[in-house]
Amino acid sequence: MGFEQLAALKDQLAKQAEEKRMAKRAQHAKPAQNAKPAKQAEAPKQAKPGRAAPTAARHAQAQKAPAQKSKPVDPVVLSIGKLQKRFPKAFPKNPAPKVPLKVGIFKDLLEHSEELGLNEAALRDAIKVWCWGSRYWACVAENAMRVDLNGQDAGQVLPAEAARARGLQAKRQKTKNAAAQGGAAQQAGADQQGSAVQQDAVVSQDGSAAQQDGTAQEERAVQQDVAAQQNSTAEQDVVAQHDDGASQQDTPAQQGNVA
Repeated sequence: MGFEQLAALKDQLAKQAEEKRMAKRAQHAKPAQNAKPAKQAEAPKQAKPGRAAPTAARHAQAQKAPAQKSKPVDPVVLSIGKLQKRFPKAFPKNPAPKVPLKVGIFKDLLEHSEELGLNEAALRDAIKVWCWGSRYWACVAENAMRVDLNGQDAGQVLPAEAARARGLQAKRQKTKNAAAQGGAAQQAGADQQGSAVQQDAVVSQDGSAAQQDGTAQEERAVQQDVAAQQNSTAEQDVVAQHDDGASQQDTPAQQGNVA
């Protein structure tokens, strides 16, 4: 075979190889062309104008809303809390019953004022409030043992002291009863007035004679209402007098228990 024939054969083989490569490329390119284009990511929906997203709206409202102010705690309550924490046997927490305190316990507390962080005025107010009320008066029974700051026996309740405590309880109960009766009298007067107005409206349809009768009933109802209001006012005055008398008479009693 001559040189020219070998060159022609090489060219022919090279062409065949190139055609095969082109065919393979065409086969690989078809699947890519037939594949569907990927969906574009949907853009987030925009909120309608004038309406904010719920979460953002709530967050904005929470920021705008002013913080609720907590109610201030009575300083006397804080002082009593310190006493209960430091001397739990002398100042037991509710619902445990109170115990009669030693006569002169206030002086003992003054020795611990620096430790408690309470001055003389704060201690005096705390003792007055602690010894004022049904829970303390109930424990001041005749011959009951008084206790010191550590809960140790420190004398007995005298008959006169027990009688004074019972008197304070009776006055407080009487005041409550009087206030309740005053409210009931006012309600009864309002009910009577409403009933009289209804009767007058019904009677007015039957002529002049019925109108006169209705007028008389209305006058009686008004008189009853005025009487009920006067009774209520008198009862409230009695309550006020009892409160004034109790405050004037009870303060020495408290100081007797505290001093």
